[in-house]
Amino acid sequence: MSFPYPVVDRELAQKLERAEACANAAFVMARAATTPASGATWVEVAGAYAMFDGVESPITQTFGLGLFEPVGPVEMDRLEAFFLERGAAVHHEVCPLADKSLLPLLVERGYSPVELSSVLYLPLPSAPATAGRPSPVTVRVATTNELEQWAQTSAAGWSEYSEFAHVILDLARIGAAREGGYPFVAEINGQMVATGSLSMEGRVALLAGASTVPAFRKMGAQQALLDARLQFATAQGCELAMMAAEPGSASQRNAERKGFRIAYTRTKWRLGRELSDRS
Repeated sequence: MSFPYPVVDRELAQKLERAEACANAAFVMARAATTPASGATWVEVAGAYAMFDGVESPITQTFGLGLFEPVGPVEMDRLEAFFLERGAAVHHEVCPLADKSLLPLLVERGYSPVELSSVLYLPLPSAPATAGRPSPVTVRVATTNELEQWAQTSAAGWSEYSEFAHVILDLARIGAAREGGYPFVAEINGQMVATGSLSMEGRVALLAGASTVPAFRKMGAQQALLDARLQFATAQGCELAMMAAEPGSASQRNAERKGFRIAYTRTKWRLGRELSDRS
């Protein structure tokens, strides 16, 4: 039985953006608990979640800006101060369903677009069944004593990007320890070859962290991880699954083959000048 796709409107966008924001807030709190000296913290301003996970962390940004409440110069001042006082660049991940007044405000304050991401969604349980051919891949949730191995495997999936290796391993370790997160592993003959994570907020399941060790790619590990996480989320009562991917990427194509649709494309904006430059 298939379920109808919800109309893409602000209400749906709020559900999706809040699910990702909550997952990232939980990550930041895990960082704060494991590494108090990091200064990791987050705040809510006008419905947007602003997170600081370190100067170089991709999680140091906002989600939901202009989507829940109006945003003006006062709110922007507070958000920018939150990052700049900690020595971090100011980034906002902006949904296109945010209030229309936000874009001219960003331009006026010196922001530039730096990145795009597709947000995909799928009503559950509506994922089409995977073709029933034999597969060498098995999937399960990692146990507590396997979290370091999960993190190492996750980082190994990005090994070709060696300049980011230390950052990815660090993020994977914190992600594995995050409260409310489920670290999934794919194995072939008992060997971990791929990882993926799942978190849930309300009835929305967020799928993230997909990574496969290069030597084991194109063997069905990511498809198996996707299937297992969707089944798990459905069993937990989730009504929607979501994920974010680079537009046109293999991750997006895999999700679309599974029945995911693009809800919208977000733009990440970066502040291009210091507050002191404004007068």
